[in-house]
Amino acid sequence: MSDIVEKLVTFSQRFNADLENCFPFVNGAENRVIEAMRYSVMNGGKRLRPYLLCKCAELFNVDYETAFPAAASLEMLHSYSLIHDDLPAMDNDDLRRGKPTCHKQFDEATAILAGDGLLTYAFEYLSNALVIKPEIRLTLVQLLSSAAGAFKGMVSGQTLDIYATSTGNIQEDEDIISRLEEMKTGRLLRYACEAGAVLGKADVEKRNVLISYSRKIGQAFQIADDILDREGDQNLVGKTLHKDDEQSKFTFVSYYGIEPARQRAEQLITQAIDEISIFNDKAEDLKNLAHYIIDRKY
Repeated sequence: MSDIVEKLVTFSQRFNADLENCFPFVNGAENRVIEAMRYSVMNGGKRLRPYLLCKCAELFNVDYETAFPAAASLEMLHSYSLIHDDLPAMDNDDLRRGKPTCHKQFDEATAILAGDGLLTYAFEYLSNALVIKPEIRLTLVQLLSSAAGAFKGMVSGQTLDIYATSTGNIQEDEDIISRLEEMKTGRLLRYACEAGAVLGKADVEKRNVLISYSRKIGQAFQIADDILDREGDQNLVGKTLHKDDEQSKFTFVSYYGIEPARQRAEQLITQAIDEISIFNDKAEDLKNLAHYIIDRKY
């Protein structure tokens, strides 16, 4: 556990230094939105998704410098989703990563614009990444836009998160919970793994293995988040806890209970590790990351 934490910290330090250079200040009042974008994207975070993308690319001998634009654009898009998720009209949260959320640090209008700015900048930055070949860039843009969008992407997942309620039918309820996680949390984790495979020009079999791995760690990640909302230390988690119950959110934990959900997460991680056994020792960091996903405290 400590080894993967140290690797994440080391990766984050390098990644953060490079990411900050993506946000130059501009002259004029419009710089306020750049400040809000920079504040949100540089406001801590584990950098799990960029790390995952770079590690998947590394399986196919793609170096950090080549993978960085895809990883940076992914983190920009992820940060946009957090800004909007925290807004009063959504989860109405005051804390993110232990600091005031964007709309609290600035104001609601600026936060909305900062989210919009990060969303669009993600695609601008990725599409201009000359270190990546044009045909691969096009594929990555298509995959990322699909992951973020309204058709089985994050927008659909957020919609389900707001409006989904129990139907009273076990099979239908399980389907709703699974789709909610797949679209809201799972899509960017899937993108991270699939983008690494695309960068490495992986064959269909290996690309599908990484997609399957991502789906299992995605569900386990969401279950871990649901459990942390119930049992976590707010000082460590860095955001307001117990909001799922207060807002009657439809989650793995609220539906199955903590212990069954925990057991399911452990089973998923075991399956995820088995999936990537085809990569042998090259996948050691991905195996350790899978364990970290359910053992983390924030």
